[in-house]
Parts: sequence; structure tokens; C-alpha cells
Amino acid sequence: MDRGPRTVRFEIPSSTLVRLLLVGASLWLVMRLWPVILVFVVALLIMETLNPAVQWLEARRVRRLLGIFFVFSGVFLLAVLILTLSIPSVVAQAAVLLEREPVLRASVADYLSHYHLSAPFAEWLRNLKYGAPGNTVGATAFAYSLRIFEIGAYGLSAIFLALYMMIDRDRLRGGLYALVPRTHHLRLSRVMLNVETIVGAYIRGQLVTCLLIGAFTFVLLTACGVENAMALAVFAGIADVLPYIGAILSVVPVFIAALGHGTTTGIVVLVAMLAYEEFESRVLIPQVYGKALRLPSSVVFFALMVGGTLMGLLGALLALPIAATIMMLIEELRVDLPGEQAQVADTELRARDDLGEEEYERRTLGIAAEQAAAIAVEISVDRRNQDLHPGVSP
Repeated sequence: MDRGPRTVRFEIPSSTLVRLLLVGASLWLVMRLWPVILVFVVALLIMETLNPAVQWLEARRVRRLLGIFFVFSGVFLLAVLILTLSIPSVVAQAAVLLEREPVLRASVADYLSHYHLSAPFAEWLRNLKYGAPGNTVGATAFAYSLRIFEIGAYGLSAIFLALYMMIDRDRLRGGLYALVPRTHHLRLSRVMLNVETIVGAYIRGQLVTCLLIGAFTFVLLTACGVENAMALAVFAGIADVLPYIGAILSVVPVFIAALGHGTTTGIVVLVAMLAYEEFESRVLIPQVYGKALRLPSSVVFFALMVGGTLMGLLGALLALPIAATIMMLIEELRVDLPGEQAQVADTELRARDDLGEEEYERRTLGIAAEQAAAIAVEISVDRRNQDLHPGVSP
């Protein structure tokens, strides 16, 4: 029996509409404030990198404000010294490399033209043209100058913000803990400690690996008699900020520069750089970063691609600590992933969490949020020390 067409009515609850509007407004606000968010993230990186040095001075009875002054002054003087000693030489060598680029490219093309497989690439090198017309050089230089000025302004803002955050650490931490229910204070303190460990290990690892590959490249090229070794070494160090990928990128210009001194020199430099890249990825990076990141190679490459696609070089730089932080949050917040079965260790961790929260609530009964935050950090540090040294009593 035909009852006629049916009317289907979709009703969306008002609460759902409010949530959608709030999500949309949040996304719009994030897009508008994206530069400010990046400044805040960079300030956090600076703060967490320098904070261990300040804590080391505090442990030796140096007042915190004085320790912050010593650390920032030392970093500033070291940066000025490095820039003063290296920038003139690097700029001069880079200018020489740019002047010699046509001759170097022609010599590489002549070398590749002797082989059947590489002959098309040699022809492409000979016919390579750089596209910018002469009348656009001024506009391009002006645009880059504005961009450099903008980056410098954001960088200075991040440095000063990190300085203020380190000075007002206790007050800011107390305000944050006042916004979070006390039942989550211990978990928050553990998350903050883990973030500090991840960021500190990442930045220190970046500095060590970049300096080592720069020094290795400089010594190798100097020993092989390749000119402009300093400029090429600085490029290798800068490229190495991208773990695994940067070392491979640095091989190409170094090999091309060495190839201009003969096939034997080029092969020696290529083999040495590839051997160092293998040593860095297999031995150096796991040792330097330790267990702070704990990212599989597949996650590293995926995070680098996502960060580079979304935010360019800065996104690639921030990709690994952000990925490590996300994995840490999944583990710390006890997020049950699909297909994951409960383990005995997870049950024991939850029991320890409950005991720690009971102790925290007992010790912080009736005290201010700033003092409670300090107690939460103390309990979390003791627990981390127990996890690292199970046989040692706190």
C-alpha cells in the first residue's frame, strides 16, 4: 500500500551547533594568531634549552635571577664571538663560490658527458639558466630584506618572552596549576617534565650533530685541498638541522666542489661524507638524543614531511619534538589506542598514579596553588628518579 512520499527531517541539537561554532572560531583565531603562536613555541624551546643550566647554577646556591643573567649573557657573548669570527670568512667564501659557479658547473658537466647514462644530465647542466631578470633584482632584494627583518623581530620577541617566562617561572606555573583541577596536577607536572626533557635533548642534540658534521666537513675538505671549506662546512652544519635528511643534502655541494679537483678527490670526499652520514644516523643520533625522542625512523620521515609541507623549514625543525611530545602524551595520559590490549605494567602504573595523587592531595591540603605546584614538581622528580634508578631510595 503506497502511503506517499516520506519526509526525512534532520535535527541538529543546539549544543552541537554551539560546539561547531566554537571549533570554527578557534580555528580562525589560531590562523590569525599563528605568528604569535610560533613565537610562543620558540620561546618555550629557548626556555627549556637554557633552563638546565640555570638549575645547575641554582643547585650551587646561585640566586635564580643571577643565574638567568649569567646564562643569557654567556649565550649572547658566545653567539657574538662565533658570528664575528665566522661570518666574514663565510660570506667571502660564499661570494667566491657564486663567482666560480659557472666554471664549476661546466667542469662537472664535462665530467658527466663522458658517460652514456649521465650525458643527458650533463647537457641539462650546460643549458641551465637562472630565471630572474635584471630589473627584478632590486624588488627581490627588498622583499628578502623585509622577510629577514620580520624573522629577526619575531626571533627577538621569542628571546625576550623566554627571558620573562624564566624570571616569572613560579608565578606562571602557579597560575597554570590554579586553572587545572588538583586531581590532574601530578600528571600535568609529569607532562611538563617530559616536555622539558624532550625539548632539551632535541636542541642539545641538534647543536652537537651540526657542530660535528661542520667540523668533519671542514677538516675533510681542508685535507683534500678544496677551497672555500669554511662556507661548505657551514652549509653542511645548517643542513644537518634536519635529522637523517640534512646529512644527505649536505653531500651534494661538497661532492661537486671536490669533483672540481679531480675524480679521485671527488670519490674520496663522497665516500667519506656517506660514511659519516651512516655513522651519524646509526650511532651518533641515538647516542646524542638518547631515549628522549624514542621515534622510529618511519615516524621521523613522516613527521619531517608533514612539518615541511605545512610550515616549510621551521615546520621541519619543530616536527620531531612535536611528534615526540604527542607520543609522550598518548603514553602519559594512558590513551587506549585501537587494538591495544591492557598490560600488567599499565595496571601497575595506574596504581602508582593513584598513590601519588593521594600523597599530593594530603601534602597540599589548604595551601596556595604556587606552593602546590612546587610540591607536584618535587613528587614528579622523585618518581622519575625512581624510574631511572629503581634500586635507589628517594
